[in-house]
Amino acid sequence: MAWIVLVFSGLLETAWAVALDRSAGLSRPLPSVIFVATLVLSMAGLAYALRDIPVGTGYAVWVGIGAVGTAVVGMVALNESTSLPRIACLFLVIAGVAGLKIFH
Repeated sequence: MAWIVLVFSGLLETAWAVALDRSAGLSRPLPSVIFVATLVLSMAGLAYALRDIPVGTGYAVWVGIGAVGTAVVGMVALNESTSLPRIACLFLVIAGVAGLKIFH
């Protein structure tokens, strides 16, 4: 169960990062509320997952999911660069996170 919560919390990290961008410095109410709500839920899920998962592994997986998810949303929905080196780097992040899970 802890791993499921951790993955969901990582996806919420993507949501709060995108909402933070869309909030224009917390000046737009709806994205700001979404940012705060998803941030709190993401942190609570991380805290729950760390009851059973070592902190180094759990935090790295959480950050990796959030970072890759946010980069993918940026590329797909926000017209950010989709260059081959950027995509290759995302696969390196995924490989590192998978390695931490496998060897934990």
